[in-house]
Amino acid sequence: MSRRDDTPPAFAALAKTLDRELPWFCRVLDARLKLHFNQEAPAASVEAIPAPKLDTEGCAYTALVREHKLRARDRLVLMLALAPHLRPALLDPLFIRNSTYDRAFTEFGGLPTPQGGFLPSIETALFLVAGDDLAARLEAQRIFVNEHPLLRGGLLDPLAADATLPASQRALRPSTPFLHQLFQGEAWRPRFGQGFPARLITTQLEWKDLVLPHATRAYVDEIITWVNHGQTLLDNWDLGRHLKRGFRALFAGPPGTGKTLTASLLGRRTQRDVYRIDLAAVVSKYIGETEKNLEAVFAQAEDKNWILFFDEADALFGKRSQVRDAHDRYANQEVSYLLQRLEDFPGLVILATNMKDNLDEAFLRRFQAVIHFPMPGPDELHELWRQGFSARTPLAPEIDLRAISQRYRLSGGAIMNVVRHCSLRAVQREGHTILLPDIVEGIRREYHKEGRTI
Repeated sequence: MSRRDDTPPAFAALAKTLDRELPWFCRVLDARLKLHFNQEAPAASVEAIPAPKLDTEGCAYTALVREHKLRARDRLVLMLALAPHLRPALLDPLFIRNSTYDRAFTEFGGLPTPQGGFLPSIETALFLVAGDDLAARLEAQRIFVNEHPLLRGGLLDPLAADATLPASQRALRPSTPFLHQLFQGEAWRPRFGQGFPARLITTQLEWKDLVLPHATRAYVDEIITWVNHGQTLLDNWDLGRHLKRGFRALFAGPPGTGKTLTASLLGRRTQRDVYRIDLAAVVSKYIGETEKNLEAVFAQAEDKNWILFFDEADALFGKRSQVRDAHDRYANQEVSYLLQRLEDFPGLVILATNMKDNLDEAFLRRFQAVIHFPMPGPDELHELWRQGFSARTPLAPEIDLRAISQRYRLSGGAIMNVVRHCSLRAVQREGHTILLPDIVEGIRREYHKEGRTI
């Protein structure tokens, strides 16, 4: 097949690999059909048809096969699932009808599509790899359990299952994340919505912009060390017998002290996506809905190396109450479920709260790190003021940031509100200089929010 000269290298590598993989799949399908109908086949068994070598570097498909250690049989199932997306006509031979009963062959499986194409089912996959050999069919069922790399690695879509149907009649579909990574060459990021109540959070700031007390910074550095080297401790140091793979940290402190920024920078420092759980979309008054909503997040994040960030976590992970009625009983069951789900999650989970005392004590015992984010002291305040203003906006000569830091106690978030106010006033004057009266007025506004006066 000819290639355009301007084809991006990643897609050229993928096409080169699929140009080998798809013909191999066709040969196997053809052999399976001929063996099934006792016709002369190119091989005595489908296993005798060798899989092509995956030696194309820079190919997303090759990388995924290597990462998940897929065997030839797994690759056949994956190609079967991908065929409707790559070359639907490859599955046309499965439309052959049983002349005795004037209907499709039951053993071929498959589901109808509005366009008349053949959508493979798990039955189709079992027929392809096992034929009518019952022992081989039973053994091949292991492909479709959650522990198998195709499902555990998120290559096949477990959500395609319909619990009202026998397992073999369920659709065989590649997952959306797998298709996105294969065809777009980048990791898939889910969109916020009813089925995924979490938003990706990022920051343009860098690690040097984070202003924290030394003790707080040391705890945060410990989290980075765990993310980078925890796998070594669990596997090479044999601590996996005693320690769970996940890490849970609590960020506790007043609003505006850097909890969300720290979580965002942790993601940037460790090259992981950070998803902030929208508690308004998670918490439900209906029994079982909160767990269901939260499970949607955990299930998506299980193997993605994401960092999950629960802000204002006391709304979800609050103290369990005394059981006075059915509502209390179900609320406590909800908290117990969340405790267990947090412990089982293999990645990094960060909970942030403004009121640590409102959290259930059972949660606190399960944190590997409880990190206090205090209101900044004079030195931290001076650094926040110094970093806050743009280098393009000079400060009036009478402004002494050190004196302001000593006199006014503000959070980092409040300081940035003051910076915004002063900068807007400068723009309104069609100038660039930051004036002291504007800083004082901005501070007065922040104090007023908290019921304080200058």
